[in-house]
Amino acid sequence: MLCAVRRGILGGTFDPLHVVHLMAGEAARHLLGLDVISFVTAGDPYQKHGIPMSNKQQRWDMTVLGVEGIEYFEADDREVQRLGPSYMIDTLDTFDAGEEIFLILGADAAAGLPTWHRWEEVVDRTTVAVISRPGVAEEEVAATGAPYIWLDTPGIPISSTQLRARAEAGRSIRFFVPDPVWRYVEENKLYATA
Repeated sequence: MLCAVRRGILGGTFDPLHVVHLMAGEAARHLLGLDVISFVTAGDPYQKHGIPMSNKQQRWDMTVLGVEGIEYFEADDREVQRLGPSYMIDTLDTFDAGEEIFLILGADAAAGLPTWHRWEEVVDRTTVAVISRPGVAEEEVAATGAPYIWLDTPGIPISSTQLRARAEAGRSIRFFVPDPVWRYVEENKLYATA
């Protein structure tokens, strides 16, 4: 009998996808022995309603460009294609039941798990793997009561929010993002204010 696929799911708005996303996927793959990491771009991130962001096609394009050429990373468009809010529980329902799913979350996202739609079902269906993030203590994740695996990785203080602000201020984000993503941002003037 064949072993089930061990899949990591790393979801996000990816506005833009940056090096810490890639490093999180790489760390999870090595520490957990994963076969593939699916970068699931949120189509309609309901927890970010009212926050300006690039449209879902642009965010999807950056995801594709950011993981291109890495054989065990894949850009996954199932949330981009689905109408309505992007709920992780609905996304999990679309994966093969035989797969072993690891949900890769930054500590900030993991600490907010109880605010997710049907979060207890998400936790029941996956193994939550938490990547450290600056400013978020492991105790904040533990306080959710959700079982998780803490992945001992460097907490690198880079976020998409910071990178958008940097670009809006006319500062370069090159090398904070994969080069194809940087070129896409520049060519499409994604975060330019003028």
